[in-house]
Amino acid sequence: MKSGSRARHDDRVTGIGRLGVVVFDAADIEALAAFYAALTGWTCGRHDPGWITLENAGESFVAFQRAPDHVPPRWPGQDHPQQFHLDFGVDDLAAAVETALGLGASRLADGPHHVTLADPAGHPFDLAYTSRFAPMSTLWIHIDAPETSALGAFYSQVLGMPITHDTEVATAIADGAKSVVFQPVEDYTPPRWPDPAYPQQAHLDVHVADLDAAQHQVLALGATPLADGDGTFRVFADPAGHPFCLVL
Repeated sequence: MKSGSRARHDDRVTGIGRLGVVVFDAADIEALAAFYAALTGWTCGRHDPGWITLENAGESFVAFQRAPDHVPPRWPGQDHPQQFHLDFGVDDLAAAVETALGLGASRLADGPHHVTLADPAGHPFDLAYTSRFAPMSTLWIHIDAPETSALGAFYSQVLGMPITHDTEVATAIADGAKSVVFQPVEDYTPPRWPDPAYPQQAHLDVHVADLDAAQHQVLALGATPLADGDGTFRVFADPAGHPFCLVL
């Protein structure tokens, strides 16, 4: 049960798989990958015609998937919702914002310690001041949800990432340099993959050792099967409707 102010931490999570990358849809993935590489200093890993990954310290962090009919979000409304967004920690917020704007981002809103921008494909992201981490060394993935505790518990068991925070404001799971934060959204509108009128905008890839065993486990947790891949991946929807992939 969620408490209004209590945070909780549980390291005893085995997980069905492990978080691979967060994948953003875009029509022009070369331009989007170049934008984020220049913004973060991360390096390009896998580069295929329809797929590009960015790596940090040798680990894949973010991927971009070609979607020719991509419909960009229109933050902050729910007519064309963002579904996902990224937070990047910086030690000089003003300078980081100017860099992002110079690379083609659009400024959307200012907060007390962060600025919300849109990348060239329209996906919102936040630059947030922090003195706790080296700039761009960690990845905060934010996922919209109608009820954060339930979705946080689902992904904690899927990814083996312990719940580190659970309040009315947000639920978070974390492991190393990657964190996933579930934020409550009023009048939440779920994606209807693969309908471009209700796009997913982004999804998580979950690496597993056995697709059949992992499928049985995620279905037991409340996932919905959406599609089989080429034998190396399968697509599901989480309890809030966000697609995710189990990947060998």
